[in-house]
Amino acid sequence: MVSAVILLKVERSHIKPLAERLAEFREVSEVFSVAGTYDVIAVVRVAKNEDLAELVTERLVKLHGIEASETLIAFRSYGRKDVEAGFSLGAG
Repeated sequence: MVSAVILLKVERSHIKPLAERLAEFREVSEVFSVAGTYDVIAVVRVAKNEDLAELVTERLVKLHGIEASETLIAFRSYGRKDVEAGFSLGAG
């Protein structure tokens, strides 16, 4: 499983419709509108890198309002669920 965070700069008038459309993508687990350098963040989980490449380079580019994007691919997950699973296995 490949996890990624996609950071998007979006035209102001397109933030809500774009975020709602992204939330419909089966690969997207969460979408946030945020303050700061970027306007929308999407958390993505796909089976393999090629699926992420197809999502970013073929499907996202068709959405209106995106001015710029940056994709961060995760090496490891350190979420609460992952830490708790490690402790239950005796990892330390």
